[in-house]
Amino acid sequence: MNTKEEVILENSRVRMSPLSITHLDDLLPIALNHPKLLKYSPSAFGTKESLSAYIQSAINQRNSGNRYPFVIFDKQRNAFVGSSSFGNISSENKRIEIGWTWLDPIVHGTGLNKYVKHLMLTYAFDTLDFQRVELKADARNIQSRRAMEKIGATYEGTLRSHTLMQDGHRRDTVYYSILKNEWQLIVQKL
Repeated sequence: MNTKEEVILENSRVRMSPLSITHLDDLLPIALNHPKLLKYSPSAFGTKESLSAYIQSAINQRNSGNRYPFVIFDKQRNAFVGSSSFGNISSENKRIEIGWTWLDPIVHGTGLNKYVKHLMLTYAFDTLDFQRVELKADARNIQSRRAMEKIGATYEGTLRSHTLMQDGHRRDTVYYSILKNEWQLIVQKL
């Protein structure tokens, strides 16, 4: 995946475009109103400074070829509602991760995440021709785990004491995946 290219992913519900620092003001109300939204993430969140640092870090990782962050625009609400990324990109191994996803709680349970993941999975498998998509979460994050299972991802295991969190907790990280040969069956259900 060439992280220097401008990638736009779009369907009837959402438009995903490259995240930039210009989106800070669009996303700031979400961070300020929901400071615990990323409680299971190692990233700080909830202030203008932490959101700015989050966005800048994502941009830096894109510039280094490790991550491709998107901002998510909900067409129904006519508003920016969060972010998601491709990361841990291994073109050599035809493997990519989908993660760093956070959404305004106002769209939780509306099916928006399914539209986002459908776009990203379609791009990973059909455009990039990757063979494996990985997803991971804090083992305590039941909402994310259910969302991954709902889109057809297979639980692969838990890496114990895997990631240091902002509060000093060492999280166990659960891994899920979808393989290209599973994608055609999954896409019919999405």
